[in-house]
Amino acid sequence: MPQTLPYGSWPSPISAAAVAAGSHPIEAGRFVGDEIWWLERLPAEGGRTAVRRTVDGVPETLLPAPWDARSRVHEYGGAAWAVTDDGLSAFVEKTDQRVWAFRPGEPPYPLTPADTGMRFGDLQIVGDEVWTVREVHGTASRVPPRDIVAVPLDGAAADDAAMVRVVVGGSDFVAYPRVSPDGSQLAWIAWDHPRMPWDGTELRVGDLVDGAVPEWSAITGGSEESVLQPEWTGPGELTVASDRSGWWNLYRWAGTDVLALAPAEAETGGPLWNLGLRWFVPLADGRILAVRTRGADELVVIDPVAGVVRGIPSPLTSRVLIEDARDSLVLLRGAGSATFGGLWVFDLDADDPQPRLVRGNVDEELDAAWLPTARAVTVDGPHGPVHAFAYPPTNPDATAPEGELPPYLVLAHGGPTANASGGASLDVAYFTSRGIGVLDVNYGGSTGYGRAYRERLTGQWGIVDRDDVVAAASELADRGLADGARLAIRGGSAGGWTVLCALTASYRFAAGISRYGVADLRALAADTHDFEARYLDGLVGPLPEAEPVYVDRSPLSHLDRLTTPMLIEQGLDDAVVPPAQSEAVRDALAARGIVHAYLAFEGEAHGFRRADTLIRSLEAELGFLGAILGFETPGVPPLELSPR
Repeated sequence: MPQTLPYGSWPSPISAAAVAAGSHPIEAGRFVGDEIWWLERLPAEGGRTAVRRTVDGVPETLLPAPWDARSRVHEYGGAAWAVTDDGLSAFVEKTDQRVWAFRPGEPPYPLTPADTGMRFGDLQIVGDEVWTVREVHGTASRVPPRDIVAVPLDGAAADDAAMVRVVVGGSDFVAYPRVSPDGSQLAWIAWDHPRMPWDGTELRVGDLVDGAVPEWSAITGGSEESVLQPEWTGPGELTVASDRSGWWNLYRWAGTDVLALAPAEAETGGPLWNLGLRWFVPLADGRILAVRTRGADELVVIDPVAGVVRGIPSPLTSRVLIEDARDSLVLLRGAGSATFGGLWVFDLDADDPQPRLVRGNVDEELDAAWLPTARAVTVDGPHGPVHAFAYPPTNPDATAPEGELPPYLVLAHGGPTANASGGASLDVAYFTSRGIGVLDVNYGGSTGYGRAYRERLTGQWGIVDRDDVVAAASELADRGLADGARLAIRGGSAGGWTVLCALTASYRFAAGISRYGVADLRALAADTHDFEARYLDGLVGPLPEAEPVYVDRSPLSHLDRLTTPMLIEQGLDDAVVPPAQSEAVRDALAARGIVHAYLAFEGEAHGFRRADTLIRSLEAELGFLGAILGFETPGVPPLELSPR
């Protein structure tokens, strides 16, 4: 018999320690011989990323501590590991950003020289070389030079930088180096400041002459078309994702001929925050397996010859990416509304193709009764429809007193060019199992709803996102689903910016939580790394012309309007949003006598990775919400707030 308790005070088996210990994100799944290998982040080992495989159903670590496979190209990295079919791995070591190689049971050996300022990402093994995107720091150039290079697998370049062969450059950014099956051509994606890769990129192709590309042609793309993930699908034939129609769809280029493959008002593509992301894969028989996104994800098989599109029933509807394929076997990573994320394998040609879990992102064995099911909601906002996912309070052992409405935590995702996808999450269940609803908002500017929705934020960052989270929260209260007096908001990075903008421009929220949130646009423009150095040109406006807008739009200019209690969390090693911005908000709250808490985490950068940090952060957030919204938090002490 469920016990009757106030919302927020429900007993839960999901502890912060379980969330932290059970959360070990998986990426880069690969078929290696008869095995499946992958990269896995290990919070219990300081958040390092290791190469792993399964032996007799038990995960085995192939890359031992302290090695950490993580690229810092563009700061966010991606594709930091590649492997041959016989088990020779190449990876980027986080601490020195060199490329190293190893075989299981043998110590890694370096492939690139030390102390050169070079970083590498987007690794692929081509013959006896690693082809990779290189980024060079410490030069006189304002923009770190980037190019595609080839590195010998035998270690010949470990002591001689001249042995790192330049294949092609010619732009501020490059991605997706793809060598044609006959080795005669290279395709890749390129773009220049001030564009971001979701604004406009070019598909470039050039002949390989003595291992380099002396001349190339731009096949498609430009300032108004985002092209992603070129894949060779035949002699002289490329399949790519392009948003030329307003949606990232698949197109096939053969010479001057272009063919749209199964056009749809859904996205096969997304924001390229990490190198190497794949939303589709050509199969050996000519078909294509693709992810389509319109809020949630679905899998489809496209037969370009027959013109047939077949949906694949699957529980995976969130954050689905395609990792590898071998004949009809496919490796995916993703989650579902009631299924935690992980690495999955399934056979497309099976009578009933259902994904089989290889390795989950979480270890927590949780009865489905504790998991809230995300419900897609759309509300009217001042700038157009606003999409979101609502997770109601869910606990099989507790119910609220009659007539009580639940508190809700509104989430503003980072990016801001990103999206919430409605997947099962231990982080969300940590709150909903205690009687706190969660509303994950895809404000205007989010991906997954087409280019027009994405561009709603152009020049309007801090306005559209702010108004949309307020509109979504207000609608939830107006529908009688949430207690309008107990709405809180949380966001990290760009989501933290949205939190601060909402709290300095409205009284909708009773509490705010900012994780390494942006507070000062001018400081962000001056301090941030090169990948995002011109991001604000599109989101706000170019400097110096738009400087008055930067000043007026920044929450730091309006901290006198803050009246809402806040919890501020910050990594002290954050190079993207330096601690000074969070400290300025803290100081303003203290000067005005507003209830607040400030938590600074040593050894953390932009995004928390360490288990002890994740535990402290979640417990602090729950304690803070209990103290401000008025409920007890069994097992979690109230957070110490200033002023007392």
